[in-house]
Formats: sequence, C-alpha cells, structure tokens
Amino acid sequence: MSRPSPPDRIGVVIPARDEQQLIGPCLDAVATAAAHPGVAGIPVTVLVVLDCCRDATAARCRARATPTLGVELRNVGAVRRAGFAALIGNDGLETARPAGGGPGPDAVSGSGSGPGGGALWLATTDADTRVAPDWLTVQLRLARAGADAVLGIVTVDDWNELPATLPARYRAGYVRLDGAERSHPHVHGANMAVSAAAYLRAGGMPGLPVGEDHALATRLAALPGVSVVSSTALRATTSARARSRVQGGFADHLRALALPRTGPPVRTDGRPVAEADPVTR
Repeated sequence: MSRPSPPDRIGVVIPARDEQQLIGPCLDAVATAAAHPGVAGIPVTVLVVLDCCRDATAARCRARATPTLGVELRNVGAVRRAGFAALIGNDGLETARPAGGGPGPDAVSGSGSGPGGGALWLATTDADTRVAPDWLTVQLRLARAGADAVLGIVTVDDWNELPATLPARYRAGYVRLDGAERSHPHVHGANMAVSAAAYLRAGGMPGLPVGEDHALATRLAALPGVSVVSSTALRATTSARARSRVQGGFADHLRALALPRTGPPVRTDGRPVAEADPVTR
C-alpha cells in the first residue's frame, strides 16, 4: 500500500448533547489549536453534532460561528459517524444537514480526499473537553511521520465531585505523564484522529452507544499497511462529571474505580482494569 499524501485539510467533529456550560471552552480550545503556527496553511473545519440538544448549545456555537449538524440519535458512535460523513462529503463546510442538504448519519463512502485531491484528516474530541494548544500540530507531526491514526491521552481538570482517593487510583492505572513523549495503551474518543482514507477503509466509526473509539481503533489496527500511533504528546483535559451521559462511559469508569477494593478493580462491563486496559472516553 502506497503512503497517502500528508494532510492538507483538517476536519474536527465534536458530539454534543445539552452541553451549553462546556461547549464554549471546548470550542475556544479547538480554535486556539487551529491558530497554532504549526497548522499554518492548513484549513480547519470544526463541526459540532448536536444530538437531541434542548438547551443553548446551538446558540453557543452560533456565537462562535461554528457549524452545527442536528441529529436525533442518542448514540455517540452514530453521532461521530454522522459528523465525519458530513465532513467527508462537504468541502468548505458551513452548515451540514442530515436530510436534503448533506449525507445522512450512515453515509460512509469516497476516497478520503477533498475535491481538489488533497488528503483529509479527521479529528474528534468531546464537548466537555479542552484540547491542548498544540493538539492539531502534534497530529500533523505524527501524520507527516507516517501515522494513519493517532491516539492521545486525557487528564482530568477537577475531581471535586468524586472521592478524594480517586485521582491516585486513576493515575495508578494510567500511563506515566512526566513530560516525556511515549506511547500508551489508552483510547479516548475525546482525543483521537485518523486520515479519511484509513477511516473509510475501516468502514467508518462504528455506531455504538459506548466503546465506539475502541472499536474503530481495533478496526484500524487490523488493516494491512495502516499505522496507528499513540502518543502522550497528544493531550486533552476533560471533565470528571459524576454522572455519565452513556452507560459504561467515562463517569461510570471513574465511579467503578472509586468503589472499595475487595480484589482487582473491575470496569463496569465486568472486565478487570489493568494498566494496559484502555479507558474509554
């Protein structure tokens, strides 16, 4: 398989469901990353996919001139898939719609190149997450070095709603973060990216209500010639909300870690939590 061209266009998908309190800082952080000197000359399109939103999330996006796509899916995997389909199908996107004006949630086709033939790069984060200022710059560096997909890490900004013992337990099961760049075993939908070409070869984002990020990473790793790279240099900070938006999500994982230990810690899906066990976000 020949190596794809380096990215010359970036699309960022952010799923959101009633995130009026957090979408502003999220979008501001992505805008800062897009304005980083390391991204100079690379157009960046940000798309917020509003899933069953009933609050002012859309208004917060409009205030920042950020395109939105409205869906009623209640499924984060399907929401990310709808956003990626819109970005793949539209160049110079302003507003994407699932019916009558753009691809539907399950539309996954094409070559992964824009109308001008350039290589499209797809990134995703979450509405309660703030990416690092060099978030896109690190992705471009890894992609230019041969990565077809990249997996980053997340730190938590505020543990106040959770037991005092939880931060240490979380860090004990996470890759060591000491400023040195290293690979890691974690997969977070809040911090991952992939070339459109590899994404399409993998069949797109699985329409799963939880674990869609792991499923996509597994599909990508199984493809011949596709390089999946993890790096602690790809950073994002997320919330530690006490109630998960989806069963088995990040908040459920944190609550499971907070339970008194009578044996090896166990995830909410029943699998043991080990240092090499990726954490879903």
